[in-house]
Amino acid sequence: MDTIGFDSHDHSACRTGGLETVVAQCNAQGLNLTPVRRRVLEILLEDHRALGAYEILDRLREEGHGSQPPVAYRALEFLTSHGFAHKIERLNAFTACTHPGHNHAPVFLICRICNSVAEGMAEPAKGNLRRVAAETGFKIERTVTEAEGICPNCQKKAAA
Repeated sequence: MDTIGFDSHDHSACRTGGLETVVAQCNAQGLNLTPVRRRVLEILLEDHRALGAYEILDRLREEGHGSQPPVAYRALEFLTSHGFAHKIERLNAFTACTHPGHNHAPVFLICRICNSVAEGMAEPAKGNLRRVAAETGFKIERTVTEAEGICPNCQKKAAA
């Protein structure tokens, strides 16, 4: 899978495809994608940047989906626990998974200027992390890698 987020692409197809994949997975797994959960996913799919829970809650409130924080947090918990969204620890924010349906360890590239986020996939069972875990007898269950820097778009703007 390619890293998605900084390259120009048909974002409406990206958004539609992501939603269709999640809907199909929920149907196949018997998961309840409630209207609020679906709307939170749609909000996250609208662009490739991480959103805070209160930013999502503001959008839900404007659209009449509820105004209490648990509304957003419950939907985000559902989406992250099933791999449809990820929490970006560095930003204390959430982003839609760009590889739903693939068992993967996400790698996030976070632009420190515009807060856009690109997601790639890693294989922690290979490389140094696997070696260190094996040496200590540790069993890796989940990894998340976050890197902060400057995206290609912001680099171009700075060079202009």
